[in-house]
Amino acid sequence: MQIRAEALAAQLAKGLKPIYTVHGDEPLLAQEAADTIRAAARAQGYGERKVFIVAGAYFDWGPVLGAAQAMSLFAERQFIEIRIPSGKPGKDGSEALQRYCERLPEDVVTLVTLPRLDKTQLSSAWFSALDGAGVTLKVEPVERRALPQWIAQRLAAQGQRVSEGEEGQRALAFFADRVEGNLLAAHQELQKLALLYPQGEIALAQIESAVLNVARYDVFKLSEAVLAGQVPRVLRMLEGLEAEGEAAVLVHWTLAEDVRALKKVRDALDAGKPLPMALREARVWGNKERLFERIAPGLNDQNLASLVAAAQICDGIVKGLRHPEWPLDAWGALRRLALMLVEATQARGGIKLALQA
Repeated sequence: MQIRAEALAAQLAKGLKPIYTVHGDEPLLAQEAADTIRAAARAQGYGERKVFIVAGAYFDWGPVLGAAQAMSLFAERQFIEIRIPSGKPGKDGSEALQRYCERLPEDVVTLVTLPRLDKTQLSSAWFSALDGAGVTLKVEPVERRALPQWIAQRLAAQGQRVSEGEEGQRALAFFADRVEGNLLAAHQELQKLALLYPQGEIALAQIESAVLNVARYDVFKLSEAVLAGQVPRVLRMLEGLEAEGEAAVLVHWTLAEDVRALKKVRDALDAGKPLPMALREARVWGNKERLFERIAPGLNDQNLASLVAAAQICDGIVKGLRHPEWPLDAWGALRRLALMLVEATQARGGIKLALQA
């Protein structure tokens, strides 16, 4: 049975299931979900805890299978954790997990923790066995647009809040900009606010003086920000990626791939193909699919020709060449290409403004 993270507490209140599986690539939320399950198990008498960390292809699954069947020496109930950091139990592990799920006794609760799983892993026999035997919880990252609300909820949980109206929204947006992509650091900054200020309302000035810039940026999230036309965020992300030492070649590749995909979709539309087919052929899906659906129909050949030429020039600059009409450094060129792409995809009168930026 699959549930969302926010539904975990309600499910636990109804009674413990024999096995819980937590998977995802957001460490803070995965840790909190696991802690919530552990606390519920302790409260219901599952006092003896055993932890198995599956490491390497030659992990011995015998003790894991034996632990669930062995009578506890110190308590009536056992809590067993199986941690699989790689997300790949292997052939022996797959068979062992399926046998494990078939033989769970009533006095054992098991927690299995995994990283983010791909489509193949989610459809595997071992994962299906885990899901069928208990509760499966996927830990989803908090997207940028949802981050202010997430921060507000966390503040409320520690008895604090921002002011009403525009100032409060500015405070949440400022906080979100400083911690984007780094929920563990966001949690620490929230705890800092709880220590620095009493319960009640926190002003924008207090947040500005206390919250450090601990944002971590993902080059693929940069692509989504460009396509969404979020200019301040795009510039902030480029600055952050440069400061973090991200490879300029990778950033260029990501932006150039979007240019190529937009041209491919536009060419398919011009050939009379429906938009869903054009997107599939260009291998556009997920969050980008929605953005492309809005952008592609409004593009024209002139926009795309300029973007393709700009991507080629930027490619040369990133690799050490120069162009008389472009910035000399790679990151300056990337900023220009990103702004050109924003301007063209927002259909606000061409790319002239981006060229001047």
